[in-house]
Amino acid sequence: MRCWRLRRALLACAAAVLLWPIPAPARDAVVEEIRQAQILESDATAPPPATAAWQPAALPLSRGALPNQAPRVTWLRMRFDVARQPAEFWGVLLLYMYGGGQVWLDGRLVGELPVASAAMHVRWERPCLIVLPRAYLGAGRHELAIRASPVDGETVLQLPAPRVGPLADLRVQHDRRHFWMHTMPELTAAGCLVVTMLMLLIWWRLPEEVLYGWFGIAALMWGIRTLTFVIEAVPPERWQWWRLLYLASTGGFIVVLALFAGRLGGMHSRWTERALLAYWAVGPAWRLASGMNSDEPVNRLWTAGLIPIAIGIVVVSIVTARRQRTPGSLLLPGALALATLTGIHDYLLVWKPALLARLVPRWAGERYFLLHYGADLVLVAMGVLLCARFVISVRALRVLNETLESRIADRERALNANFSRMAELERENAAAMERKLIMREIHDGLGSKLFTSLSRVERGAMDATEMASSLRACIADMRLALEALAPDDHDLRVAFGDFMFRWGGELQAAAVRCSWSVELPDDSVQLGPHATLQLLRMAQEALTNVAKHAKARMVDLSLVVRDGRLVLRIADDGVGLPPDREASGRGLRNMLGRAQQLGGTVTIARGPEHGTIVTLTLELASKPGIP
Repeated sequence: MRCWRLRRALLACAAAVLLWPIPAPARDAVVEEIRQAQILESDATAPPPATAAWQPAALPLSRGALPNQAPRVTWLRMRFDVARQPAEFWGVLLLYMYGGGQVWLDGRLVGELPVASAAMHVRWERPCLIVLPRAYLGAGRHELAIRASPVDGETVLQLPAPRVGPLADLRVQHDRRHFWMHTMPELTAAGCLVVTMLMLLIWWRLPEEVLYGWFGIAALMWGIRTLTFVIEAVPPERWQWWRLLYLASTGGFIVVLALFAGRLGGMHSRWTERALLAYWAVGPAWRLASGMNSDEPVNRLWTAGLIPIAIGIVVVSIVTARRQRTPGSLLLPGALALATLTGIHDYLLVWKPALLARLVPRWAGERYFLLHYGADLVLVAMGVLLCARFVISVRALRVLNETLESRIADRERALNANFSRMAELERENAAAMERKLIMREIHDGLGSKLFTSLSRVERGAMDATEMASSLRACIADMRLALEALAPDDHDLRVAFGDFMFRWGGELQAAAVRCSWSVELPDDSVQLGPHATLQLLRMAQEALTNVAKHAKARMVDLSLVVRDGRLVLRIADDGVGLPPDREASGRGLRNMLGRAQQLGGTVTIARGPEHGTIVTLTLELASKPGIP
């Protein structure tokens, strides 16, 4: 609704600006419009004498030539009275003087407008204001003579009713007419050039938006046609080509409007568009084929055929508006209907001036060509319509983006929730796996030892010393499991420190001195409880061998990270490995098996001089978060 109100306001302002100055200007009581004159066809360079064959005529004058003849230079003689010597400058205003000419006052030349020559062809659209010297205007009757030259190639001589009066009053009327007949076409041509470049740029970037392309071409055609009214003097050899360009741009503008209206309403067809383009080409081709001087028949007949096309455009636009049933859709039909009426008005003004004079007598003499303003309104309506379509598209795109962003945000929240749930399930599954592995370890280790010891006790095959040793082994195994499970954050340094604190006393009791070091990064190496338990079991196995079999006095442990590997090294100064490694017992085989479960390796080698070095290497980079 707000957009429609803005459109109505713009349309009302445009109509007010266009229609306000067009009616005949208010006559000042001093300004006199001379409507009776005497005329004489003569090539004389000075006013013919009163004894010549002057004929009475009413002004404004529209005088056609005889068949197969061009109009000749025509003299007009008229009189006006001055009550007293004027104190200010006076002038003579001619609203149009297409072929140029001269103005004489009491037999003296007071002003002229250049006429066509061998070097220049002219057709003046601007008004002509001649200043009358105050010295020539005494009280009494004065004779005004005008020498009017016809426009080459035209068959009718047009001349307005001269207006005589104070220069200040005539200047207002002159400036008003000059604006609408000369300055306005200049602004229109410049505006059409800008609109053309902008619309064709949009069409080039968006080829599917055909309406923008047709709008740009329509603006280009109308800008070219308007230039023929702005440029009033051209070399004679180019004049006919200039008129041909005027003819082609006029027809092109109407045809492109038809193509635009058909595309807009979805009522276009290939054959209709081809027929319109063919009719467009007929006019220029006819003029070229029949000779460049055949302006009148082509312009009269072919231009008349454009009027039914314009009426058809109005009908198509009305049907489109009824289909769309929106307030904005009525803007284009209204502008097109008004432009069609102005086009009919201009056709009658050029080719049927007598008929128009009977309908609106004084208006016909002003010779205002209204299609200039009607076509401008059509271009404005087309621009407003396309702007409205663009705004609607942008709003729809904005809503779509907002909807899409909302859907994406909802999907992201759903995905995050799913990921959180999956992570929770993975943690629960990992914890369950940890529990299973530890339960299996307890069952296979501590449970097996307790069951074996119980069986031997029940059979009486274990004495107190053996029972105490077995129970100590079970307690050590239980402590090992607790040390692996105790740290909440699975910090290997904490678990390894607790392990070494317990084993330090046991080694000391076995007369083995122990030194150990931990070099882990600040963020610590985090292993799962099962992996930590396996690592500590391997360390326990190695230290048990040192305490029971190695006869060592010194053992050194180090836990470090090097090149993405976790390395546990246990070196003693005992007797070393026996020659047959298999004879060393089942403990070493258990260490190898546990290392393989973690994806690591264990090497057992003799020391440089004596003793044994056990090295466990576990790849951290390839297996982060080992369970």
